[in-house]
Amino acid sequence: MQVMATHPRELDSTVCSIARTMELIGQPWTMLVLRDLFNGVRRFDELAEHLGIARNVLTRRLATLVDAGLVTRRSYREPGQRARHEYRLTQAGHALRPVLIAVMAYGDEHLAGPEGPPVQLEHADCGAPVTVRLECAEGHRLDPTARLRVRPGPGARFRWSEPVSD
Repeated sequence: MQVMATHPRELDSTVCSIARTMELIGQPWTMLVLRDLFNGVRRFDELAEHLGIARNVLTRRLATLVDAGLVTRRSYREPGQRARHEYRLTQAGHALRPVLIAVMAYGDEHLAGPEGPPVQLEHADCGAPVTVRLECAEGHRLDPTARLRVRPGPGARFRWSEPVSD
């Protein structure tokens, strides 16, 4: 017998995709490191200087991103200098772009000062503003207050440890 959850509280939250993602990107500085990588800042020294981050913290954040497969590390050498590393986003790293843009949009709408947002994103090919949309697979645009239904997916586990009997 397959049991369907009627409320998200019935599901085991330890296998939640949000929790897993936040475990990866939720550490202080990680999203800002990703932001700079998206903006083309790739070299360790440039990242440390631009972010104003302690080098040991940056080393840990980059190692976590590399270990998770979001970033690759490549060696380079300037003439007369020792070998150094630069960091590039992988396909999995690039997949986080909508997340960063959604966080930025939230900040622009709810946290920007009276002058407005500090940066604006435009599609390089046509110049139109970039937005993140919430929509269903049928193409219906949803506002943030739209009713959503939570159904257990194939990786769901239920909170109870004993099988439910009729």
